[in-house]
Amino acid sequence: MSQLTFAEAEYEGKTRREKFLERMDKLIPWEKLERQLSKKYSTGKTSRKPYPLPVILRIHVMQLIYNLNDPAMEDTLYEIESIRRFAGLRMSDNLPDETTILNFRHFLEKHMFGQRLFDTIQGHLSSQGLKSSKKAVSWMRPLLQRPLRPKMKRVSATLRCIKSRKAMNGTLA
Repeated sequence: MSQLTFAEAEYEGKTRREKFLERMDKLIPWEKLERQLSKKYSTGKTSRKPYPLPVILRIHVMQLIYNLNDPAMEDTLYEIESIRRFAGLRMSDNLPDETTILNFRHFLEKHMFGQRLFDTIQGHLSSQGLKSSKKAVSWMRPLLQRPLRPKMKRVSATLRCIKSRKAMNGTLA
């Protein structure tokens, strides 16, 4: 094992995101998914060597759960240590760019793996007594109880203007 980088050693405790990703790591049947995809996934004999299937598959699942587009997923891999660690990457590794992430998604679409992956995950979760909805992107959020930010109360623009005007005049009670 190689030495920890400063970024990896910066935070010793576990964040909510790390706890969420640990739980997701245990709930998703990664081996089943990899077996399904490995039959058609490129081995790199005729082209450049592809990213390892477990790495790119985890990146794809995180992209769905966090609802990120390809450039945002690339940026997230560079910026967030816990996401990199979950994908099995380090900052010193060659991180996938947005085109690589896009190509993997196109690979899934071309071979119609999207629905099969969803059905495999849903079947695995229901065999463990867990339920999930059939919504395409948000199917994992309620299931894993992802920590969400508290909703802020909406204040109308008119009310904000009145309050700020009163505060400037010193008449705010």
